[in-house]
Amino acid sequence: MVDGTADLRLRAVVELAQALATEQTPLAAVRAGARRARLAMDASFAAISTWERETGRLRVLVNDGELAPGEEPEPDDESYSVHDFPEIVEFLHGEWARGGEPHAWVETAEGTGASPGGSSWGRAAALRRRGRGSCVVAPIVLHGRAWGELYVARRAGAAGFDRRDADFATVLAAVVAAGIAQTERLAEVQRLAFTDPLTGLGNRRAVDVRLDEALERHRSEGAVVSLVVCDLNGLKKVNDRLGHAVGDRLLERFGSLLSLCGAMLPGSLAARLGGDEFCVVAVGQEADDVVAAADELCRRAALLDVGEGVACGVASTGDPIGPVRSARRLFRLADAAQYQAKALRAPHPVVAGREGPEDPVLRLADTPPAQDSDRRRLRGHRR
Repeated sequence: MVDGTADLRLRAVVELAQALATEQTPLAAVRAGARRARLAMDASFAAISTWERETGRLRVLVNDGELAPGEEPEPDDESYSVHDFPEIVEFLHGEWARGGEPHAWVETAEGTGASPGGSSWGRAAALRRRGRGSCVVAPIVLHGRAWGELYVARRAGAAGFDRRDADFATVLAAVVAAGIAQTERLAEVQRLAFTDPLTGLGNRRAVDVRLDEALERHRSEGAVVSLVVCDLNGLKKVNDRLGHAVGDRLLERFGSLLSLCGAMLPGSLAARLGGDEFCVVAVGQEADDVVAAADELCRRAALLDVGEGVACGVASTGDPIGPVRSARRLFRLADAAQYQAKALRAPHPVVAGREGPEDPVLRLADTPPAQDSDRRRLRGHRR
């Protein structure tokens, strides 16, 4: 019987590891970890919480299984003060500081648990309140630090957990920790792949992905897609006269302004295309709202201590710019509008298509690159 149980538990550990290996985000790993741990422990309920050191609280990320009144699968605001459940803190600075290994413990509704430092009245009361008879609490440790806990419980009247169950929960918590760490690394790699390292805004790759998705919505749903292209004026002068460190600070400062003004357009993406070029991609917003956000950006950029403001061009499918079947077309229109704004030293954004069929921006966007001798070549390709 013992050997059979060992085989079942080994299989459960393998299945947990396999399930975690397929997840792409930390929350998905937490969700899979709670469910698999509950099944492996033959429990009625499982939860995974994270220790938020800055607030001193255990915040519940996922509840799985039979939920008590007030419990939600992925609660927005379920958290508990570590003052009420101090064993995670005390254990961290006790056992681990002396070189010990993190291990799980059992708590019961009768208050006969074996947590570090003795039974926790808080956990015993919570078990009784929610109709549960016993639980196992297993610390989740990431990068040598307490990250949170795996909590697994059985309903009142069911067989209670014992020391062997706690040892098994320790193994499960370690596998869950490895899965969370893997998805965190993946999320960080993905973040870096789509983020400009200097400003923290999106990069060109992020813009390409967002525009492809946005234009698909435009084709299928008629959603308005708008692109604001910005050229930061005077960056070369700042670099030459004040140094590249000051130029970088100007880029960072303008990036913050772009993010601030982009927030006027919920769901938009603010990005740095490279060098002194930035953009905002907005989906589902009225063209006039996009122009208003761009106008606010021009106003704020003109007040920066260094630089010479910004030239902004706007192209939106909500304006009469003709069919937009590709991101390249929208880029050329916005880029032509931005070039016009720069040539005129306009204090406000130039908007493609708002001067009728003879709009110079539309003509400029349609100029073949070979005839483009009086201005820099518009973007003719995408990465």
